[in-house]
Amino acid sequence: MLQKSSGMAPTPSYTVENYLKAIYQAQATRPAGVSMVPMGQLATALGVVPGTATTMVKALAESGLVDYEPYVGVMLTTAGEKLAALVLRRHRLIELFLVQVMGMSWAEVHEEAEHLEHAVSDRLIERMDEMLGRPEHDPHGDPIPDPEGQLIARRYDTLLTCPLRVPIKVTRVADQDAEFLRFIEQNQLKPGEIVEVEERDAAADRVSLRRRDDHITIGTRAAAKLLVGALAILIGVLATPLAAQQAAAPQPQASNPSTEFGILDNSFLVEEAFNQEKGIYQNIFGFIRSQGQWELAFTQEWPVRGQAHQLSYTIPIGGYGGANGVGDVLLNYRYQLTTEGSSRPAFSPRFSLVLPTGGRERGYDALGYQVNLPFSKQRGDVYFHWNAGLTGYRGVAGPQGQDVSLLSPHVSASAIWRARRMVHLMFESRFESEEDLTGRRSLFIASPGLRMGKDMGHAQLVVGAALPVTFHDGGSDGAVLLYFSYELPFRR
Repeated sequence: MLQKSSGMAPTPSYTVENYLKAIYQAQATRPAGVSMVPMGQLATALGVVPGTATTMVKALAESGLVDYEPYVGVMLTTAGEKLAALVLRRHRLIELFLVQVMGMSWAEVHEEAEHLEHAVSDRLIERMDEMLGRPEHDPHGDPIPDPEGQLIARRYDTLLTCPLRVPIKVTRVADQDAEFLRFIEQNQLKPGEIVEVEERDAAADRVSLRRRDDHITIGTRAAAKLLVGALAILIGVLATPLAAQQAAAPQPQASNPSTEFGILDNSFLVEEAFNQEKGIYQNIFGFIRSQGQWELAFTQEWPVRGQAHQLSYTIPIGGYGGANGVGDVLLNYRYQLTTEGSSRPAFSPRFSLVLPTGGRERGYDALGYQVNLPFSKQRGDVYFHWNAGLTGYRGVAGPQGQDVSLLSPHVSASAIWRARRMVHLMFESRFESEEDLTGRRSLFIASPGLRMGKDMGHAQLVVGAALPVTFHDGGSDGAVLLYFSYELPFRR
């Protein structure tokens, strides 16, 4: 069942890939405690008779791609599971490419992707992935496996099981039927939309929803196909003052309540390795005051075509010993080299050009540069971030008028604990060997802080505060840091 061409490794056939994908998807929805997919269920999913499915499954078992037990069912081996996930990865990336690049309707791309997923090369898929900005979900909200075939398992609830009168976000649509997808689009219930379930009436086959400032009623079958994140629901239940009302309805329990961070790219001192998503830009204000001096910085971040490339600029305005005004402006480029996988951290190297806009009063009046290498990785309820980088200047006028070069390397690390989805406790630290015209000194900064956020439709607001303490040879200095961020779409 494997095709082989001269000089090349054997590749799975169209039929093999379809079977593996069908088993993979059936395993994802099997009840707890059930390890194998019944042959009848597999045959129905593929539109064949059980005898045909059994014959093919036996061949797959001989190839080491599945484990088959007569009269019980079939399950994927490790090799089969990886191959199936990569087929699913191709399918979902193709769907997203057809929608975002080719301009096709999300209601018609499933059938096209069914054919194309077997024809495209790994090289083309990798190019699509890069062009789309390393997306995590397809147009229907289905997660896209990473290049290693890894897929983070998440628990979902539906509009039939979520709490009443709690704002929730539609995350996935569990039916690829074109007519159903057009119905969802016409009623503005696509992934990302915020709704509230106001009432359910099983006898009348009716679910009443509140969407923005209007109301809509859909059937229970349609409601069962609209998935929402279980964690987001649970947080909403804990936050709502209508807890007594919610107790009457069955409350979903998140199987892993540490999987979802509602805020990702809003650290204060230690850069996180996440570029802005496609179509979203961010405005960041930071204010710090210490020892009678103050600085206000404004940063604006823009994705370029997709998430892989990001441009931004930073404008500092401060008061340094009475010299108030604009400091050295930074022009930044950051590349999303890797996105986060099950065992792989996100990595987004950044290069910045430091413009001499601050003159000698608020800078060195020389062109500078900055390089930073940020990594980010989640472990349960904690996100860890670590950086290494440097800031350099060349052609700085020295005390005797000579040109000198300055170089200040640093290493940084932080841990961010998710108390709730939108409430995070932070501890950031930074060590820097700072060189200026008077010499070199070592600085260590320890900064406990707090950040909180709120989703407002397609926008997000984040506020935070920290109390950084800088330790140096002469002692230590305390400071107060305030943070404000607002990100929103620049196109819909």
